[in-house]
Amino acid sequence: MKMRYTALALAAAMFAAHGAASAGEAEAKKWIDSEFQPSTLSKDKQMEEMKWFIEAAKKLQAKGVKEVSVVSETLTTHEYESKTLAKAFEEITGIKVKHDLIQEGDVVEKLQTSMQSGKSIYDGWVSDSDLIGTHYRYGKIMSLTEYMGGAGKEYTNPGLDLKDFIGTSFTTAPDGQLYQLPDQQFANLYWFRADLFARKDLQDKFKAKYGYDLGVPLNWSAYEDIAEFFSVDVKNIDGKPIYGHMDYGKKDPSLGWRFTDAWLSMAGAADKGIPNGMPIDEWGIRVAADKCTPTGAAVSRGGATNSPAAVYALTKYIDWMKKYAPKEAMGMTFGESGPVPAQGQIAQQIFWYTAFTADMTKKGLPVVNEDGSPKWRMAPGPNGPYWKQGMQNGYQDVGSWTFFKGHDANKTAAAWLYAQFITAKTTSLKKSITGLTFIRDSDIRSDFFTQNANKYGGLIEFYRSPARVAWTPTGTNVPDYPKLAQLWWKNVAEAVTGEKTPQKAMDNLADEMDNVMARLERAGMAKCAPKLNPKGDPAKYLSDDHAPWKKLANEKPKGETIDYNKLLTAWKEGKVR
Repeated sequence: MKMRYTALALAAAMFAAHGAASAGEAEAKKWIDSEFQPSTLSKDKQMEEMKWFIEAAKKLQAKGVKEVSVVSETLTTHEYESKTLAKAFEEITGIKVKHDLIQEGDVVEKLQTSMQSGKSIYDGWVSDSDLIGTHYRYGKIMSLTEYMGGAGKEYTNPGLDLKDFIGTSFTTAPDGQLYQLPDQQFANLYWFRADLFARKDLQDKFKAKYGYDLGVPLNWSAYEDIAEFFSVDVKNIDGKPIYGHMDYGKKDPSLGWRFTDAWLSMAGAADKGIPNGMPIDEWGIRVAADKCTPTGAAVSRGGATNSPAAVYALTKYIDWMKKYAPKEAMGMTFGESGPVPAQGQIAQQIFWYTAFTADMTKKGLPVVNEDGSPKWRMAPGPNGPYWKQGMQNGYQDVGSWTFFKGHDANKTAAAWLYAQFITAKTTSLKKSITGLTFIRDSDIRSDFFTQNANKYGGLIEFYRSPARVAWTPTGTNVPDYPKLAQLWWKNVAEAVTGEKTPQKAMDNLADEMDNVMARLERAGMAKCAPKLNPKGDPAKYLSDDHAPWKKLANEKPKGETIDYNKLLTAWKEGKVR
């Protein structure tokens, strides 16, 4: 029996050795020819890059690394990575990748568990850059700047080209160091039915009622007028109801994203500043003069979470959903509401994630022409009455590679290798075409997207314009994203159901955020723990010059719109609008 087991073990070892030996240049060539096209690199340059990965992987295999485990949320881009690129990585380098796909909330929960226990469940994580303030303050996440210059230098792709990544400003902490490497990103933009907006009968009817042209709304007043026009005046198109607005309102964690993903900043609640308002950001959190120490969220502490602009934002969210969206919207989650505009009965949506672009361009949909071109377009979201030039325009999600300090060094290196492989120039253009979640400027400006821009309804023009940097993720003012984010949906839901007024809901949210930050202050953090201002008279903080902004006498100025083609021209000329 013992001899038999020995023989079996020897056979298994020979098989494993053969598997590792079969990884290499022939496999790389196969993938380059069959899958990694088009690319911004020539095939020779792609092969050069793959040879580097093969050699780097050999060093790790010599140290016993055979497999790594990583995790990301469930998105089209990550599905492509998990099913296709992980397989390519294994065949080319000989290192197996277990790439788990789970819901976004589960990623945050598992990450939080790992931070609390000090033991990382995975070798690598794709975590939203929304957690950059958390990662920096707790000191549990590795600085990639330090890693690439030190322990990870020999495992860092010489062709990585960090300057080509469009999202690194969002993954850089107050110390100026890079903590996360962008893997995919998408913005929340305004979405509308260009075919309906172009109809002469509707244009005439709109102008007769409102006194200005039906077009892309520049402010919330125009958005509201257009919502009313389609829902109340037009009512039906081709025998089916048409709605001027779409949203979701179910008491669910995804209701929180609706707000933390910069809804308040779109209304104008924050201070000026890119990527986030300074000293007050889009969550309403103020930081001290060091631009790092959180000092409060409530207006009584100098914050803006329950300021007039924030209350206005919540009020409009509820009013529009009740008046202008399908009645089912109130009981929907983010996931349930996402596919609704593709069904053809929504005229516009103020807050639409470009991650849905691939699903919105499928042939046969009511919102797609017979030739495959979209009937819809996307544009910058309109701004609320408190908004001022120089403020963040809206939200951009940047899912980014994140690694724990103190984790097994060889496993970390292998996961870092995989992270670079699926963001490398060899693979990234094809990944961008598949998921439409761009991370590299070179991909956005590639010949492929120049030739096919008309298929994507304005997405390419947006990402080629300077507008893209004014759409930013949650910033560094937020000291503990998992703990604070969960407070939003519960409080917003009470305003949606009418249990509390918008003012009371935001007052409660601000107080709860300050209570959490007070606990963080007492517990201490590795860097920049909160240090709350004492409570004072809110009136002394409200101002006409900075956040928290005083209540405006008129929160509905005249509606303003722009012709979509003029907007495209502005983007092409290098302007935000």
